[in-house]
Amino acid sequence: MRRKRIISLVLSACLIVGSAVQGGAATTQEKISDAKAQQQANQSSLQQTQEKIQELESKKGESETYLADLNTQLDNLRSSLEKLQNDYDAKQEELTQLQSDLEDAKADEAQQYEAMKLRIRYMYENSASNYMNLLFESGSISDFLNQAENISQMSKYDRDMLDTYRETKEAIQTKEKQVAQEKEEIVALQQESADKQAAVEELVEATYQQIREYQEDIQSQQTAENDLLTKISSQEDAINDLLRQAKEEEAAARLAAQQAAQAAAEKAAQEAAAKEAAEKKAAEDAAAQKAAQQKAAQQAASATQKKSNSSTTTTTTTSNTAANTTTTTDSSDDTIDTSQGKYLGRFKLTAYCSCSICCGKWSGGGTASGTTPTPGRTIAMAGVPFGTKLSINGQIYTVEDRGTAYGHVDIFMGSHSQALSFGMKYADVYQVN
Repeated sequence: MRRKRIISLVLSACLIVGSAVQGGAATTQEKISDAKAQQQANQSSLQQTQEKIQELESKKGESETYLADLNTQLDNLRSSLEKLQNDYDAKQEELTQLQSDLEDAKADEAQQYEAMKLRIRYMYENSASNYMNLLFESGSISDFLNQAENISQMSKYDRDMLDTYRETKEAIQTKEKQVAQEKEEIVALQQESADKQAAVEELVEATYQQIREYQEDIQSQQTAENDLLTKISSQEDAINDLLRQAKEEEAAARLAAQQAAQAAAEKAAQEAAAKEAAEKKAAEDAAAQKAAQQKAAQQAASATQKKSNSSTTTTTTTSNTAANTTTTTDSSDDTIDTSQGKYLGRFKLTAYCSCSICCGKWSGGGTASGTTPTPGRTIAMAGVPFGTKLSINGQIYTVEDRGTAYGHVDIFMGSHSQALSFGMKYADVYQVN
């Protein structure tokens, strides 16, 4: 009964202390839940923002590709316009030369025409005397015919030359019209190319403007992304602080419960010892009183015996045995050993390695603190500075990496199979001073 009473006192003390601490821990847990809810909302907004950035980057890339095509078209149009301008200049020079040739042909035609008119007029005016002179001056009929033939050939030459000049003039005029027409066609092509160039330039400007708007939107979204990342990082720190506070409260509760249990056990033991001493004293007093009564009875019996001459010996043996109660307290396997360092609480333990499954894009690299991860030394956990040494199951580790929240220790292993076989455990964690 006494042992049960002592155990009841110890359990009552533990429940009272635990309830008092749990009231404060519940408030911390509510803060953690609120902080995680806010962080989740910001992470959702961050995901939407990042998706928006990807969409804008995709649209910007499409616009830049389209702009490159437009610039190619614009370069081709400019080259075409330059070629057309060269053709136009060549045609203009050709037209100028034709006009010059035409003027020369007209001048030659006029000059030849005037010379021919003079010769014709002279021949008609002096035709009779000329033929008579040729006849009389000629030494023979053959000379006369030759002279007459020369006059005829000269007249034919004048007519042929006149026809040639006229043909040349007509050819130059035809060529002039052709060149003028080609020049007009070049002007039309120039106008068409210029219109196309203007249209493409408008598209280029519109595309440039669209790209600028995309870039501004991307920068705006990136600013929002950075703000959200800052908030999430700040919330992560706040959550780790709250987790550390919750673990400290939990550790304090366990320490208080353990101390209260020890104090209650000591108090119950003292009360039991005092009660046992009081019962022992009462038993001794009762035994002394009974001994006195027995002595008086013996004296009375001795007197009676003397009177009756009968010897009656009455032996009364009274044996009082005080109940010894051994008081024990339940021992617990989770007893906090403060000799290992500052007690931080009961943490979740997992394991990881440097493979891509465990570390993703950071596989094969160094830790977040810049050190080389080493089995038996390196652990990852947020909420404490790099270099913090923790004692876990008697093994000293150093916090050199991140990736888990405060209260969750990730232990570095040499291989993925070792990390898998480690599984998930819980253990008391101490900070080594």
